[in-house]
Amino acid sequence: MAPDYYVAWWNLENLFDEENSPRRTEKVARVIRNDIAGWTPALRDRKIAQLASVIAQMNNGAGPDLLGVCEVENRFVLDLLATALHTLLPGRAYGIVHADTGDARGIDVAFLHDPSLLQVPAADAVFFHVVMRRNATREIVQVNFQTHTGATWAVFGNHWPSRSGGQFESAGYRQIAGETLAFFHQRALEVHGPHTPVLAMGDFNDEPFDVSLVTHALSTRQRQRVIEADTPRLWNLMWPAAGIPEGTFYFNNEPNQLDQFLINVNMARPDSPLRAEADTVEILHLPGTVDQGTYPKPRPFGGMGNPIDQTGFSDHFPIGMHVTET
Repeated sequence: MAPDYYVAWWNLENLFDEENSPRRTEKVARVIRNDIAGWTPALRDRKIAQLASVIAQMNNGAGPDLLGVCEVENRFVLDLLATALHTLLPGRAYGIVHADTGDARGIDVAFLHDPSLLQVPAADAVFFHVVMRRNATREIVQVNFQTHTGATWAVFGNHWPSRSGGQFESAGYRQIAGETLAFFHQRALEVHGPHTPVLAMGDFNDEPFDVSLVTHALSTRQRQRVIEADTPRLWNLMWPAAGIPEGTFYFNNEPNQLDQFLINVNMARPDSPLRAEADTVEILHLPGTVDQGTYPKPRPFGGMGNPIDQTGFSDHFPIGMHVTET
């Protein structure tokens, strides 16, 4: 039977360590000092429990095989999350890929993976690609996983520069991020071979039709264009979701499709050995996570200067899909 991987992505909305954490640098502590006031260990642990309760429901209650996350402060909170997941899913013992990056607020991108299915064979299988801008921002995280059959699977975790200061005023930063992703996509094929499957997932802070993704990251809505292209392109699997009334993130009650899966030709062909099942891509509206008001938006946990709802989760919905290996 062909292995089936359930892959998910979730922006965890400011998963920070406690207010006076000894694990925080003095520089980050200065930047977030006012926002993090009152963020106790009890609130941190409550948020982690809320997040774990949703993650454990993914994949029909089996949990994801690979989960990309962003807006996590450090390895400590990721370890707490993995422990909470192990309590809910005793059959899972997630491995973690994480490293502190230069983001001004200290938030990072990371992966949780089931090491019985996906392994990180060596330290040189993990790379942190700097996105150049005037102010420090998250790096793009590349992990060269080894699949169940021993194949190399290059996976890129993304949390592109935000739209703070204005969508169009900040667009150049995301265009730089798109160029960075396109460069290292091509580099992965040069290093690991032209048949290497590539998956890019993340919170891109732009929609599938924006210039950063289409022109700079070389993504498209067309599977066939990716298959026939001379230059490595990415098939953006979230284009269908961009046309529905809902989104993964809401701003002023306006839905945005910011969280996305992008795959290269080696996951796009119908006969690809590692194949993304495009028709399984979904925005996950798991029980309790949807606001019951006029707009079906996510229920944030809050904190960092925003009101706290201890029955909430995150200000983003997760996304998920199945990947088949033959």
